[in-house]
Amino acid sequence: MTDVPLSTKFEVLTEITRASHFAWHAAVRKVCPSIDPMKVTLEMWRLTGKQTGAAYLRKLDRHLPLAPQVAASICWSSACMGEDAVVEDGGDRAAFVVHRGCPWQRWHEKNGLVHEDRPGCDEWFRATIETVNEALGTKLRFETLESLPEGGKSCRRRIWE
Repeated sequence: MTDVPLSTKFEVLTEITRASHFAWHAAVRKVCPSIDPMKVTLEMWRLTGKQTGAAYLRKLDRHLPLAPQVAASICWSSACMGEDAVVEDGGDRAAFVVHRGCPWQRWHEKNGLVHEDRPGCDEWFRATIETVNEALGTKLRFETLESLPEGGKSCRRRIWE
């Protein structure tokens, strides 16, 4: 077998990860038809957000403004998953996370689940930030100002203390 370039492995692995998520979703709908798939989806993203927040805590510096650090962590994670995300300055205690492109949206569209896209992301943001707040005794918050699945030019979220 020939060596597969690392960039190809990365692209394939991220697509396998998303395909697995939607296969899991279809399996839940098939095996548990009486369960609301949105409830399961939101719980999955809540649990993922708690794990993400715990991972971010290992890198945060309590002596520096937290919102820009959390925004940078989110953009780093997003870039690792093949998303097009940047941090925009929101002042000393705020930052914007802007996703200009997201393969999750394409997968939601392909699977007829666009209605789950933004709520799932919002639940992930909420749980990630709540986990940080619980550990540090802080009051970070976020709001979604615009989203791609709702026709926006980006998914734009403000994070602030």
